[in-house]
Amino acid sequence: MPVAVIAVLLAGGLAMSGQSGPTAASTREVVDRFNEAVNRHDAAAVAALLADDTVFENTNPAPNGTRIEGKEAVAAFWKKWFVTNADATFDAEEIVVAGDRCTVRWVYRKTRDGKPWHLRGVDVYTIRGGKVAAKLSYVKG
Repeated sequence: MPVAVIAVLLAGGLAMSGQSGPTAASTREVVDRFNEAVNRHDAAAVAALLADDTVFENTNPAPNGTRIEGKEAVAAFWKKWFVTNADATFDAEEIVVAGDRCTVRWVYRKTRDGKPWHLRGVDVYTIRGGKVAAKLSYVKG
C-alpha cells in the first residue's frame, strides 16, 4: 500500500531565527528506521534510536494511556510488547513531517482470538539529535 507523504520545510523560519534544525528528510529517516525496527520486533534497534530522556505515551489504558519516561523504561516496554504481540505490525497510511516533528497515521494489525484484527491511530514524534525524543500515540475508538 503506498504511503502519502507530505513534507513541510521550515528552513525559512529557522534561518530567520538564526537557529539550525533538522531537515524534514532527516526527521523522516529516523521515524522510518524506528518504525521498521518496531515491525521487525528488534528491541535493540528500537533502543538505539531512543534519546536518553525519551517520552512514550501509550494508548492503554483508555482514556489517557500511560506515560513512560526515559530510554531504559521505554526500551523495556517495547521488549515486553514484542513478546506479547508477536505477529503485530504497523502499516503507515500517511506521514507528515515539519522540521523535528513527524505525524504518522497508521493501521495496527495482529491476530486476536484467532482472527485478523486491526486498529487505526496516529503517532506524533519529536526527533532530537537523530533520536526519538517523544512518541505520543492516539487511537480511534
